[in-house]
Amino acid sequence: MTQRRTDLAVEAHQLWQEEAGGTAHPGVRAEEREREGFAVSAVTVASPEAAQALGKPEGVYITIELDGLLRREEGAFQRAVSAVAGELRPLLPDSGPALVMGLGSRTVTPDLIGPLTVDHLLVTRHLVEHVPEHFGSLRPVAAAAPGVLASTGMESSLVAGALAGRLEPSCVIAVDALASRSLERLCRTVQLSDTGVIPGSGVGNHRSPLNRESLGVPVLTVGAPTVVDGATLALDLLERGGRTGVDRAGLPGGEDFFVTPREVDQRVADMGKVLGYAVSLALNPSLSIDDLTMLLE
Repeated sequence: MTQRRTDLAVEAHQLWQEEAGGTAHPGVRAEEREREGFAVSAVTVASPEAAQALGKPEGVYITIELDGLLRREEGAFQRAVSAVAGELRPLLPDSGPALVMGLGSRTVTPDLIGPLTVDHLLVTRHLVEHVPEHFGSLRPVAAAAPGVLASTGMESSLVAGALAGRLEPSCVIAVDALASRSLERLCRTVQLSDTGVIPGSGVGNHRSPLNRESLGVPVLTVGAPTVVDGATLALDLLERGGRTGVDRAGLPGGEDFFVTPREVDQRVADMGKVLGYAVSLALNPSLSIDDLTMLLE
């Protein structure tokens, strides 16, 4: 499990199966389904042994493949929003205010997923509080894009903790960019989980975690992979070419490089809008996508 870097539980389980000769881990439950025409994979890491084997905390991980979105198929945006919202909704508390944290840097394009999601999010806390006669039926939603330690001097977890302590949300939804094993998954896959997140983990820059233990409330994560680790990509390409058994340590410098799509700016912009709308719809299912478009645009 140390040879290839991935934030996706479905890939981590696939890697474990490859090393175990195709056998599934006994502490992992996996199922496949479809929603809105998109493939959905659900992986539940159900034991400490499975968590150690996969390198993922115990919990539920849902992966949605939004291939039609990348091809800009007719109706793909609406279907993608509905699919992500439909998978996220069961993970949410039934009621109570929500705090959405858009993690990442606005100056690094592959890291823009979190801030762009907040830009397309329907924030309602102030409306519910000050104009309840018109917006009292909506769920109170607050949001922040706290930036990164290098530009603010503060850990994202510190900002999230301060906001959670003041706002007392029923849950925190952390949105972040991820790393994948596969080029084919970049900017076309969404992972949802109920395990919290460690900002920067996708590029090996581990920061303080945002999870139930650190914030005192459930922390759900919404992420999309935008990069592949250089050494991970090299190992996969070598195996495709028939060269097996190459060790990661034999690829000097591979850990210092990350590969991202050529058109990453457009792909990240599209994904940020999908996630912003999807999180909004999951939190306020009484609204439609047309309602969100009217309110947000």
